[in-house]
Amino acid sequence: MSATLHDETDSYPKLGARTIGAVNWRGLWTLYMRETRRFMKVWAQTLAAPAVTTILFMVIFSLALGGAGRQIAGLEYAQFLAPGLIVMAVLQNAFANTSSSILIAKVQGNIVDTLMPPLSALELTLGFVGGGVTRGLAVGLSVGLAFVLMPGVTMQVVHIWPVLYFAIAASTMLSLAGVLTGIWAEKFDHSAAISNFVIAPLSLLSGTFYSIERLSTSWQVFSHLNPFFYMIDGFRYGFIGRADSDLMVGFAYTMVINLVLTFIVYRVFKTGYRLKA
Repeated sequence: MSATLHDETDSYPKLGARTIGAVNWRGLWTLYMRETRRFMKVWAQTLAAPAVTTILFMVIFSLALGGAGRQIAGLEYAQFLAPGLIVMAVLQNAFANTSSSILIAKVQGNIVDTLMPPLSALELTLGFVGGGVTRGLAVGLSVGLAFVLMPGVTMQVVHIWPVLYFAIAASTMLSLAGVLTGIWAEKFDHSAAISNFVIAPLSLLSGTFYSIERLSTSWQVFSHLNPFFYMIDGFRYGFIGRADSDLMVGFAYTMVINLVLTFIVYRVFKTGYRLKA
């Protein structure tokens, strides 16, 4: 009789016990808030400094290349340049947030604090990427507000959906790339190599400072293979109403890349590549 009663009582949850459903929402939210607060605590370095750097890009290039009433696609050079600089800041900061977070945790040896909680591979992916997207969009918003207040720069949204989609797609793509870099890298030199030899060149050769119509045929082919070009071109279209590419091609191209990167990151967390012994 006592054994039967004991078996029956064991089938009920203990007082105060919390069951986790299909998604650990509390754990996911905690990881996201940790990644967000991590860069907000040093906002002068993570938000203000990139905004100032981007504004200096605008000032320097406007003075150097935008003089004598120079126009691109019938627009003042500063108006053409501003959206591209915003996306470039979004890309670089989304990548920096996720790559540095994971790499620092690995170097300091506290990555186990992230892997031990009951978080699935998908929840880890969403938590880290969510923090990177938040930082990228926050930097983009601060730069955009600065450009609105800057004399000589016209910032007017013509189409809202390309602005929203390509900003989110850009920050998501680079957040995913940052996660992969942070997991793969064993020291800060490895992460810096990806940033300097992959992210920076693709950003600068993506039509940020020029229209690809001015390029030769071979360089135009390279630009159309560069996903950064579609993100910058689509985002710029939202402000000036003109694009150098087919927006639907850019939409599909960036969507496919983000889906593939999401699956790869999920599998990396699932298998514990370079994270678990």
